[in-house]
Amino acid sequence: MEFIQTLLANELVVSILLSLLPLIFIIAYALVVLYTEMKVAAHIQDRVAYMRTGWHGLLQPIADMLKLLQKEDIIPDKADKLLFRLAPIIAFVGTYAAYAVLPFSSIYIGSNINLGAFFLVAVGSLVVVGILMAGWASNNKWSLFGGVRSAAQMISYEIPTAIAIIIVVMITGSLNLQDVTKFQDGGIGNWVVFGGPLPWSQKLMLMPFTIITFFILFVSSIAEVNRTPFDLPEAESELVQGFNTEYSGMRFAMFYLSEYANLFTVSAVGVALFLGGWSSPFGTFMSGPVWGIFWFVAKSYVFVLIQIWVRWTLPRLRVDQLMYVSWKVLTPWLFACLLSVGLILVL
Repeated sequence: MEFIQTLLANELVVSILLSLLPLIFIIAYALVVLYTEMKVAAHIQDRVAYMRTGWHGLLQPIADMLKLLQKEDIIPDKADKLLFRLAPIIAFVGTYAAYAVLPFSSIYIGSNINLGAFFLVAVGSLVVVGILMAGWASNNKWSLFGGVRSAAQMISYEIPTAIAIIIVVMITGSLNLQDVTKFQDGGIGNWVVFGGPLPWSQKLMLMPFTIITFFILFVSSIAEVNRTPFDLPEAESELVQGFNTEYSGMRFAMFYLSEYANLFTVSAVGVALFLGGWSSPFGTFMSGPVWGIFWFVAKSYVFVLIQIWVRWTLPRLRVDQLMYVSWKVLTPWLFACLLSVGLILVL
C-alpha cells in the first residue's frame, strides 16, 4: 500500500513538473521576444532602442519584469472587483491550456489527445472571455469598447481558423497534432503546405489550395492575438489602451504575457499543421527528439518575427474593414479551398 502511494505521489510530482515546463518556456520566451520586438521596431524606425541596461540593453526586459512586479495593484472603486481580478487569470489560462497539445518533439507533448486541433479552437475561446470580462468589469467606456471589439473580432476570425484546420484534417486524416506532424515527416517536400506526402498528381493539384489556406490561417492568427493591423481591442490612439486601460502591475503584465504566449501558440499551430512541426526539413539529416525541439521552436520563432515585422509596418484597419476581411474575403476563399480539396481527395 505504501509503495502504491509513493508511486502515485511520484507520478503526480512528475506530472506537475512536466506541466510546468511550458510555463518556464513562456517566461523565457516572453523576455526574448520583448527584446526582439523593441529592437526590430527600432531598426524599422531608424533608432537604437534598448542600449543602457546591459550590453545593447540585453537586461532591459528583466528590468521591466522586476518593475511590473513592484508596481502597485490598483482596482477602481466602481469596478466589479471579483471579475476584475479573474479576467487576466482566465485570459492566461486559455493561452496556457493550448500548450498542452503542442507537439514540441516526437517525445514531448503535454497531452497527446486525439482531438488536439479541436481542443485548441475550444480553449482559445477562453481568451475572449477573459478580455470581455476585463472590459466589462473595469466600468470604463474605453475598456468596454475594447472588450466588445475583442469579442466580435476573435469570434469572427475563429471561423476561418477552424475551416483552415478542417482542410488540414481532411488531408492528414487526424485531429491529433502529433499524428499530423508524423504525417509530414521525411523532409520539406512532405509538408502539408506543399501538398503532403501524396502522389505528385494530387500534390500539384492540392498545392495552390494548401498555400492559400496557410496564408489565410496566418492572417487569421494575427487577428486572433490582437496584433497590428488587427489590434482594435487595445487601440491606444482611440481607446487609451482598450480592455486593459484600468489594469496595473502584474495583472497588466499577465495580459501582455498572454498576448506574447498566444503569439507563439498561433505560430506553432501553423508550423504543426503546415510546415512539418518538429520534423527536419532535410529528411533524416538533423532529425531526432532534441533536434525536433530545435526545429519546432525555430520554425515558430520565424513566424513570430514576421508578425513583429508586420506590426511595425502596416497601419491599423478600421472596425468595418476588419469585419469585411474576415466575412467577405477570408471565409469565402476558405470555403472554395475546402470544396476544392475535398473534390481532389475524393476523385
